[in-house]
Amino acid sequence: MIKKEIRKKYKAEREKLTFEEIEEKSLAIANQLLRLDIWEKIYFHVFLPIEEQKEVNTEYILQILAGKDKEVIVSKSNFETITMTHILLTDNTRIKKNNYNIPEPVDGIEVPSSKIDVVFIPLLAYDEEGNRVGYGKGFYDNFLKECKPETIKIGLSFFNPEKLIEDIYINDIKLDFCVTDKNAYHF
Repeated sequence: MIKKEIRKKYKAEREKLTFEEIEEKSLAIANQLLRLDIWEKIYFHVFLPIEEQKEVNTEYILQILAGKDKEVIVSKSNFETITMTHILLTDNTRIKKNNYNIPEPVDGIEVPSSKIDVVFIPLLAYDEEGNRVGYGKGFYDNFLKECKPETIKIGLSFFNPEKLIEDIYINDIKLDFCVTDKNAYHF
């Protein structure tokens, strides 16, 4: 399948999920993450979910990171440049939804992409090769290009992988892992 078809399919699949299913699967995803060999790292980038898009609830991941005393980074999107500014999440960080219902930090301490060790990535779908499909704007492709090569890229999904995403671009950045409520796929 091509990305356009995949986006349509998985938006429809997500729409079928109930609030209870999202919470249950999100908690199971967080528990699956505990099995990965990533916890010696320090700087973790986490997306704050767009509830209206029925994304994985990362609150459980945030709790794990707080319990392990990790540095947590969240982003603010610039829709003119398709870039993100990364902000250290602290007790004083104020979060506000932007015009696209994306929860974002209002302000705070900026962290360069090159410092980030692990990135949890929102996505609509992925394939057995670690290719991913997001909403198509390119925010994460632009961000991941700025990260150091050894940064661990982890997709979070409610669904199993597609066999193959046919229209992959040369600049698309693959995942290292994708974690679902039942499995952790390593690419």
